[in-house]
Amino acid sequence: MDDEPLTEWAERRDAKIGRLRAVPVVPGNGPRASHLHPDAPRAIERWNGHTWELYGFAAGLAEAQAVLYPEAGKPAPSGPVPKPLGPGTGKHRKPRAPGPDSGSRTQT
Repeated sequence: MDDEPLTEWAERRDAKIGRLRAVPVVPGNGPRASHLHPDAPRAIERWNGHTWELYGFAAGLAEAQAVLYPEAGKPAPSGPVPKPLGPGTGKHRKPRAPGPDSGSRTQT
C-alpha cells in the first residue's frame, strides 16, 4: 500500500489554514448557492485547520466578494497582452487549411 507520508499530508492541510469562504444566511435547508440569493447577508468563515469558524459578516454578495478577493479590485497591469495559445497543433485545435504548396504530391 502506497500511503502518503504524514509530513506531506500535514503540509498540505496546513496550507489551507486561513482560507475564507462566504456562506449565505438564508432560512431553512434551502439552496445556499450565491447566485440564488445575491442580496442575502453572508457569514464569512475562516478555516482553522479543523473546522470553519466565524470570521465576520457581509451585507451581500458584492461585499463578501470584496472581502474574499481583495486583489480583484486592483487595476490590471498595463502592457502587451500575451497570446493565450502559441503556434502548433493540439488535440482540440482546428487543422490548418491546405495552402497552395501543401497539395498532394505524386511520385513518378
